[in-house]
Amino acid sequence: MDNKDIDFINSERRHWGKIYTDIAYAINEISPFLSEKDLNSRKYFSKASVLQQYTKLLDSAEADCKKKSFFSMFTSSPSISLLQDYKTKNMETFNQLEKCSSCECLSCSFECNFKKCSGCRKGSKIYSCDRKRVNVRKFDSYTIDLTNNETGRSSRYEVLAMVEDCSLDNLYILLENMNDSNDKLVLYYYPGIKEDSYGEITDPNEFDFIVETYQNS
Repeated sequence: MDNKDIDFINSERRHWGKIYTDIAYAINEISPFLSEKDLNSRKYFSKASVLQQYTKLLDSAEADCKKKSFFSMFTSSPSISLLQDYKTKNMETFNQLEKCSSCECLSCSFECNFKKCSGCRKGSKIYSCDRKRVNVRKFDSYTIDLTNNETGRSSRYEVLAMVEDCSLDNLYILLENMNDSNDKLVLYYYPGIKEDSYGEITDPNEFDFIVETYQNS
């Protein structure tokens, strides 16, 4: 039996097994309170089977490793390669489910008018939500290029967060210039099919509310 293989399996089980357990528990808890349409729209509901299959592969790999003969103990088990191939093939789903496991939407059964999973993009999750009016979505790595209308110069900005105000049906985007941390922007955000667009916030009270919401998240 190769201890390195067993250590790898145990490490994967501790991490991904816990994520699957958390998601499965959340689904079981909220299912009685959500419509079938709402439940099916949640990304972790439709993708959880990928982690369920991975936990089964981990169990099979562990059994194979324990059966290895003395003469094969110095080579990695084929089951380990199967695990790695499966994980590589489904890496985007693995990463999504990892985000889902700590997203505010995971165990939430409130009826709301937020965009929820339909507003989710790669590497993002809801960090805070008041269940009534606003939520804040943050990202692992999301950058955009914006052109200054006055100077004509283009700069790359890191997206710090998006704030959704469902009472006004508005989306806001908070940005920081990657070459100048003093250059920060708060804009209306209008996602488009081919191209996103942005707008200036002219109401100072609205601007302050969005900044405060982000800072409190």
